[in-house]
Amino acid sequence: MNTRLWISALGASALLALGGCSGYGPSNQQIGTVGGAVVGGAVGNAIGNGNAFGTVGGAAAGALIGNEVGRRSDQRNYNNSYYPNNGPHY
Repeated sequence: MNTRLWISALGASALLALGGCSGYGPSNQQIGTVGGAVVGGAVGNAIGNGNAFGTVGGAAAGALIGNEVGRRSDQRNYNNSYYPNNGPHY
């Protein structure tokens, strides 16, 4: 039961975070951060046997990794002129 509660809380947090990314839509960096946090939290929860420290640590590590992957994707798309006028600017 406790595991379901954590997964539900992570899912709700992900929806709220993506809902706050209005404008032109979320960038790959924002999607990567939220997606990484959700997946990392689920993996941390599974590895830590439902331990809150494992869940939070996994979510933090996943968010950092997802952020970096998404940022590099945005950078690559910007350099290839995928974003003509409205994308992230580096």
